[in-house]
Amino acid sequence: MDLPILMLGFYLSWGLLRALLYIVNKGKSGKVGKLPPGPRPLPVIGNLLELGSLPHRSLTKLASAHSPIMSLKLGSITTVVVSSASMAREILQTHDVSFSNRLIPDSSTPFRHHEHGLPWVPVSPLWRNLRRICNVHLFAPKALDSNQHLRHQKIQELSAYVKKCSETGSSVNIGEAAFRTSLNLLGSTILSMDLAEPTSESAKEFKELVGQIMVEVGKPNVADYFPVLKWLDPQGVRQRMTSYGRRMLDIFGTIIKNRLQHQNVSGFGRKNDMLETLLDLSKDKEEGLDLVLIEHLFLVSKNFFLSSPIIV
Repeated sequence: MDLPILMLGFYLSWGLLRALLYIVNKGKSGKVGKLPPGPRPLPVIGNLLELGSLPHRSLTKLASAHSPIMSLKLGSITTVVVSSASMAREILQTHDVSFSNRLIPDSSTPFRHHEHGLPWVPVSPLWRNLRRICNVHLFAPKALDSNQHLRHQKIQELSAYVKKCSETGSSVNIGEAAFRTSLNLLGSTILSMDLAEPTSESAKEFKELVGQIMVEVGKPNVADYFPVLKWLDPQGVRQRMTSYGRRMLDIFGTIIKNRLQHQNVSGFGRKNDMLETLLDLSKDKEEGLDLVLIEHLFLVSKNFFLSSPIIV
């Protein structure tokens, strides 16, 4: 018998065994908590087909047909979707601690980012400390106001670029221009440097790397809907994210190392950025902050800036 047929038989038998064990355990688990209304799921795949190629539009239609808070079965994962602004505020602000232990996507597991990155860390002393650092030192209104002039500068550069294209009759790639501006806002705020400078090879590499990461995290990953397949990494998402994560952390590690070396040089002028603030905190043992956590905070900050509107 050919090896592929043997392997197929093994996987089918193993999958059937897991399904039987799931049914038995579900029957023994007793009463299941009541879920919000939602569309009837199909066997195995659940409601995945109803998401379509534009999930945000599909979810809006489903919410209008069922409820602003509804339950979906995405593969083997039961998901509650909230479309009401007031209900989302209740979950994300009033009862945020109760909903802080989020499902961890497989793309966030390389380099143990799910153990260091604030969005994925379970409620714990580390979670509370990282949240306090972000609220008090990084994203507090006073901290953001202190470098407001940098955001104005980047917006002015964007306006100048659009004006120049208008005068020369050149077309403007709005997506590219906004992405470059967001990256430079990120670089100015946390590192006092542009991260999308066309003449810099390192900046070009960083920009391409961020784009690749955004593509990967935006893809539906079968392993997230069927956790039993995570070890297979069927779409290669974890493998690619491991490569991208290594390069990203190497870049941040080099920047941090260079800043530490410059701090030891006489006449070094302090930078009014997040890196300087975090390095100051890392020297205080009571803050519980080390260089590894700083690198992963930068990864979180990258997502925060690139997913937020440009505010000046």
